[in-house]
Amino acid sequence: MPHTDLTTDFKAYAEQVMQRCETLGKISQSPDFVDRRYLTPEHKQANEQVSEWMRQTNMQTWQDGAGNVWGRYLSPNKNAKSLLMGSHLDTVINGGKYDGMLGVVVPIALVQALHTQRITLPFNLDIVGFCDEEGTRFGSTLLGSRALTGQWHNNWADLCDEDGISLKRAMVDFGLDFEEVMQCKLSPSSLLAFIELHIEQGPVLEQKNLPTGIVSGIAGAKRLQFTITGMAGHAGTVPMDMRKDALICASEMILSIESVAKANDIVATVGAISNKPNAVNVISGSTDFSLDIRSNNDALRDEALADILRLCEQIANKRELTLKYQITHSASAVSCDESLIQGLCDATSACNIEPLKLISGAGHDAMAMADLCPIAMLFTRCDKGISHHPAEAIQAEDVEASLDVLFNFITHFQETQQAMEING
Repeated sequence: MPHTDLTTDFKAYAEQVMQRCETLGKISQSPDFVDRRYLTPEHKQANEQVSEWMRQTNMQTWQDGAGNVWGRYLSPNKNAKSLLMGSHLDTVINGGKYDGMLGVVVPIALVQALHTQRITLPFNLDIVGFCDEEGTRFGSTLLGSRALTGQWHNNWADLCDEDGISLKRAMVDFGLDFEEVMQCKLSPSSLLAFIELHIEQGPVLEQKNLPTGIVSGIAGAKRLQFTITGMAGHAGTVPMDMRKDALICASEMILSIESVAKANDIVATVGAISNKPNAVNVISGSTDFSLDIRSNNDALRDEALADILRLCEQIANKRELTLKYQITHSASAVSCDESLIQGLCDATSACNIEPLKLISGAGHDAMAMADLCPIAMLFTRCDKGISHHPAEAIQAEDVEASLDVLFNFITHFQETQQAMEING
C-alpha cells in the first residue's frame, strides 16, 4: 500500500504524539523537572500509561521480567516472526520530554494508523518500551535491552542506588524477581530486525534543514577515571618550582586530551572533576577526573586513547606526581544493517525528503539489540541539538515527517526483508 494513502492524516497523529510525550513528561519523581528512573513508582505508572495506549490500538500487551513494557500488533500469519520497534521510557535527572519516549509513542501511532485502515502485515509488529537505558539509578546502562539479549549479570543484584537500595531489592518492591530475568531472553530466530526512532541529540539535521536522518552506525565509547596524587601545601609559602600541584597537572592532561581528540577527529570529554582539599589557600593535593572518549571506529578511538594515556603519564612523570587510571565502561561501535539503511533511505526519498546518513555519537538500546538481529535507526531533528536538558524540543512537523517515513518503511518492509535474505 503506498504511503500517500495516509499522508493527510499524519498531522493529527503527530499532534497526538506531542500530547502523549507531554503526558509522559509529567510522570516524574520530581515536581520540578523530568526524572523517571528504573523500578520506581513512576516507572510503573509510565508502563501502565503506555500499555493503555497500546490496548487502544488493538495490541496485545505485557510486561517482561526486567520491567520492559511490550505491545504486539499481531499478524494473521501463523508463526510469523516479529519486526521490533521501540526505545526507552526512563530519563536522566532534569532531562527532556522526547529522549527515548518519542521512539515508543511514534510506533504506537503507526500501529493506530495501520489498525484504523485495517492494514495487516505478514509479520508481527512488536513495540518495546525499554526500562533502563540511561542507567541513572543503578549506574549500569542498557539493563532493559541487555535482558533481551541474555546479557544479564548476576553481580548486578548488588548494585545499589543513592539510598542504598539494591537492584534485587528494588525488583522485589516493583513486583519482579531478579532470578527470572533470564527468561526475557529472545530467540534471534523469532526476530526480523529492530528499528529505533530517536531524537538526534545533535545539531546536524538542523544545520542541514532536514526533519529526519538515517543512522549508519553508533559510536563506541570508553570511559575512564583518573586519579592524580601530589602534595598539598600552603598557598603562600611553597615556591612555584617546588610544588606538586595535582590540579595543575590535571589541567595540562585535560588540554592534551583535547589536542589528541582534535588531531584524530574523535570526541573526548572530561565531564567531572573532583579536587582535594579544594580550599582557596591550599595547593591541590589530589585531583580526580573522568574521560569519555568516542568514535564510530574502535581502532581509531583506541589508538587515540593510547596516545592520551602516554601523554598523561609523561606529564605526571615530568611533574613528579602519581597517576592512576581505570576503565569504567567499554562499548564497541555498532554498524546498522545496510539493507535496512537502504530501506529507510528509499522511504525517506518516497516522502520527498533528502536522505541523509549520519553517525550517532550517543549510545542507544539498538547497540544491545544488535547482538540479536539486524538494527537500524531513524533520527528526528531536535531544536539546536539540545538533549538531556529541559530545553529539549522538537516540532510536530518533524514528527509528522518521521511518521510518514516509518509508515512507508513498514509497509514496504517485506521487500527490504527479501533484500536482506539475498545479501545474507
